Amino acid sequence: MKNLFTILFSLTAASMMAQEISLFNGKDLSGWTIHGTEKWYVEDGLLVCESGPDKGYGYLATDKHYKDFDLTLEFKQEADGNSGVFIRSTVDGTTVSGWQVEVAPPGHNTGGVYESYGRGWLIKPDPSKDSVLKEGEWNTMKIRLSGGTLISWLNGTEMVRITDDKIAEGEGSIALQIHDGGGIRVKWRNIKLSIPQ
Repeated sequence: MKNLFTILFSLTAASMMAQEISLFNGKDLSGWTIHGTEKWYVEDGLLVCESGPDKGYGYLATDKHYKDFDLTLEFKQEADGNSGVFIRSTVDGTTVSGWQVEVAPPGHNTGGVYESYGRGWLIKPDPSKDSVLKEGEWNTMKIRLSGGTLISWLNGTEMVRITDDKIAEGEGSIALQIHDGGGIRVKWRNIKLSIPQ
């Protein structure tokens, strides 16, 4: 009984020490900066990204930098749905430096980790996990970042786990991406960050 009490106390203390932040207020893009000419806007309380006339890459990045955290968000892919969530990243024009947790149509490694303008794919999910993605429906993604360790989950299933020295050294924003090529539309909601204290 004493051990159970100790475990419950530790879990409660740990949860109290984590600070939860809502990154999207459901009204406007406060706290975020648009990079590129692709469209980012709020509609019916949802964050929407879609291809613009240039059909290029686009990013919506937090104004603040975040190092270690648990990030949870929901996304719904419409049209092509090729997007992503960048961590510890910086954006110059539409050139991004950092690491992307992939959000893509079926068969294209949602939950995997890609280093843009660097080493490319660092880790892809096992192909057997492709069925976890619910195309055209709301999906829940969770990303845990602690030092150089990154873990991603999709709809409660762990997709990848990687520990990397370069990720450990990274500094920067959280950024949502819209892929180039045109014809893409993705909706986002409940973008929340839990930061250890």
